[in-house]
Amino acid sequence: MAQPIVKLIAFDLDGTLSQHRSTPPPESFALLDELSKNYRLLMVGAGACERIHRQMNHYPIDIIGNYGMQTALFNKKAGCLELIESYSVPADREAALRHAQELRRMYGWEDYAGDTIEFHPSGVLTFPLLGTRAAIEDKLAADPTRKIRQAALDEVITRFTGYSVFVGGSSSFDIVPLPYRKSFALEMFAKKSGISLDEMLYAGDDYGPGGNDEDVYASGIRFVRVDDYRHVSGLLRAALSC
Repeated sequence: MAQPIVKLIAFDLDGTLSQHRSTPPPESFALLDELSKNYRLLMVGAGACERIHRQMNHYPIDIIGNYGMQTALFNKKAGCLELIESYSVPADREAALRHAQELRRMYGWEDYAGDTIEFHPSGVLTFPLLGTRAAIEDKLAADPTRKIRQAALDEVITRFTGYSVFVGGSSSFDIVPLPYRKSFALEMFAKKSGISLDEMLYAGDDYGPGGNDEDVYASGIRFVRVDDYRHVSGLLRAALSC
């Protein structure tokens, strides 16, 4: 039995359309321009909608941010992004700081710069191995293969009950209040947009253990695995031609 026709294509950003924390190259913008003629497009990110919008050079596209805690739609008539939903969940700061201290002691992460954990207004937590003020070159070198964080992932999950935990960024964990995660965000967007999940196609690079695209990959939503953002155009064209 043939699958339903794709109506919406959702994208991760870093590693999928661009290098990490970088503006997408012209080829990625050209791909979005081409796809927008026939499909609704959506960004689904870990960061806030406005940060994603800036990284995208204010490209006209709808955005889900903070794993579904924010939704912003691009108003073509006004030429701007409009935040339509924004949720926050209060964090237990004392417990989070205690868990961070225990984990640092357990895994030898006690040498860090800045704060031990970052508390975002949404309630999302960032737990950086090297602290919030570490030099970017040190962050990039700390855990490039993710082996250090993946080895500790189960312990972080055990301590941060009530959260989804992802191996995020270059050397940190993203700790997100339940039920928020990318697959949940897409389910909610489907209900509100009238587009079913089986009419969606998702492109992401972080689909391995602990990755923030892993839950989408496991959800049954059609998924294009992007192992090199420079190949995303060919991969999507191949998937859409099937």
